[in-house]
Amino acid sequence: MSATEIKFGGFGGQGVILAGMIIGRAASLYDGLFATLTQSFGPEARGSACSCQVIVSKEKVLYPYVTKPEILLVMSQEACNKFLPFTTDDATVIIEEDLVKPQGIKPGMKLFGIPATRFAEELGAKMTLNLVMVGFFTAVTKLVAYEAVREAVIGAVPKGTEALNLKAFERGYQYGLTINQ
Repeated sequence: MSATEIKFGGFGGQGVILAGMIIGRAASLYDGLFATLTQSFGPEARGSACSCQVIVSKEKVLYPYVTKPEILLVMSQEACNKFLPFTTDDATVIIEEDLVKPQGIKPGMKLFGIPATRFAEELGAKMTLNLVMVGFFTAVTKLVAYEAVREAVIGAVPKGTEALNLKAFERGYQYGLTINQ
């Protein structure tokens, strides 16, 4: 595996940065890989544009900025519109399908959608949308091992919320397995 460039996008309050941090933490602390993360927020936190970039590699990452994402995970239409044109021609594009309707998908791209907000609401906590997306990302990309991401979730969420967040992660992961066979 050479370095894999990933862009996560959405709006503040969706847990975009935490999703990226979990993937980076899983790769570097629990899966024997190297990872970097950079993040960006709009002028207001909640409700404004927000994104993060993660690079995962078997070798040390010498340049921490994503130049052409091979994987794009987006939870808002604005993020999709902004970042999709800059992905590779064969990118894996992962969307929250109720919030994002991508335009400009190229023939070589792989598009995966999940109703993550609905799944999070079914669990009784809309704020777990990001963990549903992380589970889905894990199943679809197979970039970082399931157990590594699961451990990273436990270490990244507030104490007392681990069970709920693991349910959300598992819901997204299981859904990803059913469509990625």
